[in-house]
Amino acid sequence: MLTNKALLSSSGPLILAVNHPNSFLDAVILDTLFEQPIYSLARGDAFNKKWIAKILAALKILPVYREREGKEHLHRNYHTFDACLQIFKKNGIVLIFTEALCENEWHLRPLKKGSARLAATAWEKGIPLKVLPIGLNYSSFRLFGKNVHLHIGLPIARDQLKSSVYEDGKLLNEVTENVETQLKAMVYEIDAGDKKKQAEIFKTPIPLLQKTVLTIPAILGFITHCFLYWPLQKIVWKKAAPMGHFDAVMTALLFLFYPFYLMAWIVTGISFTGSWYWLLVLISFPFFAWSYVRLKPQTDK
Repeated sequence: MLTNKALLSSSGPLILAVNHPNSFLDAVILDTLFEQPIYSLARGDAFNKKWIAKILAALKILPVYREREGKEHLHRNYHTFDACLQIFKKNGIVLIFTEALCENEWHLRPLKKGSARLAATAWEKGIPLKVLPIGLNYSSFRLFGKNVHLHIGLPIARDQLKSSVYEDGKLLNEVTENVETQLKAMVYEIDAGDKKKQAEIFKTPIPLLQKTVLTIPAILGFITHCFLYWPLQKIVWKKAAPMGHFDAVMTALLFLFYPFYLMAWIVTGISFTGSWYWLLVLISFPFFAWSYVRLKPQTDK
């Protein structure tokens, strides 16, 4: 589900003020959907190693340091703010997770004032910036293949706000309250144990004809891909689940390893059946996998 789809073609200067339920997968989805490239802000401790920092910079990811990463690093946020202002001057887009913390849940947590502070600084320098609230909702945080409901709010411009004084915090509060009001209407409130409500909100009916046609390919998809999925799932769950990164890491690794998995089947098959086997695997396996994802449950049981 996608609301206000036309705003995906929005140009900068723009801040995307987004909730943060699913690690870096949140940023990947938005960067894929928006027509203009997006710069993202991420936790500063991810930049501790120089080679990782270079990769993140190449992916248009900038560091934000919090007190939990050490007060001695907070001064580095000025460099990031300056970088964001330069992006805005070039009509760019910056994504900020307004809750400042990732949690796999259907709930909007209290917002921080980072996005409001950056917006106010831009306005103070005469940059015609807008703030666009966006709500992300996932049908599951542990199943590969899920429904995502993405709600795009209404842009907030400087001339829409009543506050004119930056120093006393009124403007920051007004921006934050405006963003929070919109996000509360877009982010679902569902108890983690309320499976019935999850199913009611996220369930997508599958036409009987499609279900009939895809049943056998879906079974074949389960059989042919379980050798990749199950071992990877066990490893990633153990390493990433406690930090709330399981779904994002699992998705990234499946995209990374799937071509090699197909290649292993092709090489094995060719050695037994002949050179035509590669074409059969290349066409049928992705279709089988898609069929299984299409028919399997989209919400947690």
